[in-house]
Amino acid sequence: MSTLTKDQHQELKNALLEQRENLQHHFESSMEDGAPIESLKDSTGELSSYDNHPADAGTETFERSRDIAIDDTLTDEFNQVNDALERMEQGTYGTCVTCGESIPFERLEAIPYTAYCIDDTPNREISNDRPVEEEVMTMPPSGAREIRQQSAGKFDNADAWEAVEEYGTSNSPATAAKRHVKGYDENM
Repeated sequence: MSTLTKDQHQELKNALLEQRENLQHHFESSMEDGAPIESLKDSTGELSSYDNHPADAGTETFERSRDIAIDDTLTDEFNQVNDALERMEQGTYGTCVTCGESIPFERLEAIPYTAYCIDDTPNREISNDRPVEEEVMTMPPSGAREIRQQSAGKFDNADAWEAVEEYGTSNSPATAAKRHVKGYDENM
């Protein structure tokens, strides 16, 4: 049986009702014409992605995936809030659904929709699933950066101009002549 006072119970109920209202507002504002956007084409408003840069499509896909993940998380939270309000109506709120012990007020204050005491909280482990590409990737050998590039006659961006300047530039003769005019800034 819960050890919550009537004031604590009312405070938690108000917090749950406010949280449910905020979540409902989120879902109402993210709906378009009463239904969520279903396709990537609909969300971008483009008839074709043929003329778009692939990075634009990648960005849009990432943004869409992030929004879907956020909505899934908020939907789960919304369901937990409703379940907590249901437990309040049934008189079982504040009692762990696993062991039947009272959930401390401080925990309920922090997570008003929780149905578990600290000891019985289900594990939320981060997935250890890794991309399949990692199975075939190999790490570069040690020293594969600057020292190895210098030894192989390669260079990084800092030395690129010096290495190719000796082969000439795309300057026209008129532009090249301006470099030698007195008072012309050679760094332009």
